[in-house]
Amino acid sequence: MPKTLRNLLSALALGASLAITSLPAAAAPESTDPIKLTLHDWTGQLITTQLMAEVLKKAGYNVELVTADYLAQFAGLESGDLHLAMEIWATTGQEALDAAVATGKVENLGETGMQAKEEWWYPTYMKEKCPGLPNWEALLEPACAEAFATAETAPNGRYLGGPVTWGGFDEERVSALGLPFEVVHAGTDAALFAELESAYQRQAPVMLWIYAPHWAVAKYEGEWVEFPEYTAECYADPAWGGNPNEAYDCGKPFGAIWKAGWAGLKDKWPGAYRGIQGFSIDNAEMGQMITEVDLNGKSVQDVADAWIAANEARWSAWIQ
Repeated sequence: MPKTLRNLLSALALGASLAITSLPAAAAPESTDPIKLTLHDWTGQLITTQLMAEVLKKAGYNVELVTADYLAQFAGLESGDLHLAMEIWATTGQEALDAAVATGKVENLGETGMQAKEEWWYPTYMKEKCPGLPNWEALLEPACAEAFATAETAPNGRYLGGPVTWGGFDEERVSALGLPFEVVHAGTDAALFAELESAYQRQAPVMLWIYAPHWAVAKYEGEWVEFPEYTAECYADPAWGGNPNEAYDCGKPFGAIWKAGWAGLKDKWPGAYRGIQGFSIDNAEMGQMITEVDLNGKSVQDVADAWIAANEARWSAWIQ
């Protein structure tokens, strides 16, 4: 081999070696113990959790997905048996989150980027039978309540709530506002929206719990009932509001969807902690992903994988 070529190859080899050794090494996970993320019973939360799990795995962490009750999970977060809950809605879980944070054993890890709205909802075709809507006081009229009645609840109207585990204080709201309605809970998220689809196709009466971000608010024409505006005092002080003897005489709060975690997470897995804090998506993105699962038949895993593939620059920044 000519000396000049040999010298050139040696120089190239040396340069390559220096380039390789100068690349930053990926940070090793601080612990190989699994980070346990909670799974609940609605599609959006399953997607959010799967996204976070995939990002953490990209960073080298061991993750475990654990099915848990939405409100009862706080006991596990306080004890450290569970480590991360990706969706605590200000509309239904704020009091439980605040109480858990007050123990010092749970940390609010910031907003997910999504804004929550959950309230009683009806199709617009029902306004012909209850023209005072969306004002909640229209529901006090016997004729309006009967318009939403079923054979099981008549003459009272029926309100189809979410699964009992979601909370929401709907029974308390009915009592405090004196509404002639009975609360019936759907067994699952899927059952809730299957009933909406059936009623809507038949133009049948239905009043139910609808939440956003979700595809339903785009697919169906309808409105949320306008209750007295929520304040913290409404939930905490019976003397507040129109009913001086009972709390919850107002609508549900609107607000952020929070991430919450075991307080020891930041010390045991500081890199993962920073990644979780960085996580952010918006309502439009989530609504589209829920549509892909619920309406287009894709799996949560496939939808999460597609988002990960299309947004590498974003999630990579979370775990740097």
